Amino acid sequence: MSTPRLQPEQGEPIAALATPVGIGALAVVRISGRGIFAIAQRVFRKKNNQEFLLSHSIGFRAHFGIVYDREGLIDEVVALVFRAPNSFTMEDMIEFSCHGGPVVVKHILQVLLDEGCRLAEPGEFTRRAFLNGRIDLLQAEAIGEMIHARSESAFRTAATQMQGTLSLCLDAMREELLRSCALLELELDFSEEDVEFQSRTLLQEELKVLQAELRRLVDSYQQGRLLKEGVATVIAGRPNAGKSTLLNVLLGEERSIVSSMPGTTRDYIEECFLYEKTMFRLTDTAGLREGSEDIEHEGIRRSYRKISEADLILYLLDISCENYCDEVPQILDFLERYNNARMIVVANKTDLTDESIERQQQLCVATGCKVCGISAAKKEGLEQLKRLMGTMVEGLDKLHEASVLVTSLRHYEALRNASDALDNAQQLITSGSGTELIAFELRSALEYVGEVTGKVVNEEILNVIFDRFCIGK
Repeated sequence: MSTPRLQPEQGEPIAALATPVGIGALAVVRISGRGIFAIAQRVFRKKNNQEFLLSHSIGFRAHFGIVYDREGLIDEVVALVFRAPNSFTMEDMIEFSCHGGPVVVKHILQVLLDEGCRLAEPGEFTRRAFLNGRIDLLQAEAIGEMIHARSESAFRTAATQMQGTLSLCLDAMREELLRSCALLELELDFSEEDVEFQSRTLLQEELKVLQAELRRLVDSYQQGRLLKEGVATVIAGRPNAGKSTLLNVLLGEERSIVSSMPGTTRDYIEECFLYEKTMFRLTDTAGLREGSEDIEHEGIRRSYRKISEADLILYLLDISCENYCDEVPQILDFLERYNNARMIVVANKTDLTDESIERQQQLCVATGCKVCGISAAKKEGLEQLKRLMGTMVEGLDKLHEASVLVTSLRHYEALRNASDALDNAQQLITSGSGTELIAFELRSALEYVGEVTGKVVNEEILNVIFDRFCIGK
């Protein structure tokens, strides 16, 4: 006989706008918590049945009616009823769909606050869903990532995590660690009898399997980060190479100031550019030269910092200049200094020389890089450049389909710490160390894995995560 699931303890009633602020056809105001039916009944009347009580409604039922305040009618609404625990928060919930004007929303929120609700904090509905056990912490974060996804790949990765794929993987890992910890703790209880409940040889084999899975997840962060945040792409080169023009034509708008005067770009400009399913975070940097003033010096210093953080560098040069080969040493220096990034040499201003093809071939041989000829001013060669950028991160848009990925820095650091703890445990076993030391490292690994899904809850971490959500989520 299965044990009936207890309903979660309901918190104080909260209210918030769940749709974006602004003017639209519809808006949704949601309330959740203890006593919301009594509050709703004081402000809502069914259109054709004045005696109707919302508190008598079954869950998943919509009712057309009117919301009133002390001065009279506010708006015609549809009240959608959710009964605990079958709601997003696992509490009693009601969502009012009203007309999407900011004044209408303001009045409906105000009357709900006047009747006993308080305004929800950022992410409080999702936080309650987590605290009441509907979702784990990793899934809660995935909801936020879905909302903020700016590419198809980022959306699909977040959707996979929201379904619990990574959670299941980590839960299985945690169960293995719990079992090993329990056996070691049992040994400590019988330490005077010198009994070994957990074979050290078998434990090492089990830890090797867990370690391999942990390392795979830790190593996936680099690809997961690119899917979530986009490929950090820096447009670098000397002044007047056409960097700002290239940024503008890739974005399809005049985002960066274009001038023939060297040093126009004093600070980097960053915008996102979507090619097929992959997002590139384009950064236009100050021209690389010896600056003539303090402000330009600072802009160039920031340019080098952004280059050092890049996943992909578009090194732009003026192919029409006779001394274009003078930039080869700079390109080779970049290849050595920033070897974590991939590089494309973009030969700009091909329309100003008849020797463009030959010069591009010379650059390819001299640098060993992919070279793409374009005319940013005339918008020529841009499709070829976009395709080349896509091939530099080929397969990135399909990674979410292939395996479970880590996309959050918080998850990455926790899992890396867990991996380090398992390394320590294996070294202790090899050296024949005592049970207490081995058990300590396994407990540490267990806690780090638990931090990811919220099995180990830290109030400060919860505040950081949910403060990033909008008010109505």
